[in-house]
Amino acid sequence: MSTNSSNRLVNPAAREAMDKFKMEAASQVGVSLKNGYNGELTSRQAGSIGGQMVRKMIEAYENGMK
Repeated sequence: MSTNSSNRLVNPAAREAMDKFKMEAASQVGVSLKNGYNGELTSRQAGSIGGQMVRKMIEAYENGMK
């Protein structure tokens, strides 16, 4: 069985930038995040981090259109 993850970054060098972005989003929503495995997070906490990241990406895109 082969594993095909859709979470792979196209540019592996972007991993550090994405990790930093994730940490910033976590601090903005008040979730304590550590480097590495964060299996103790609830679905709500993980979702709030992802939602914050999406909001910031949309905001950046909209600001770039102006």
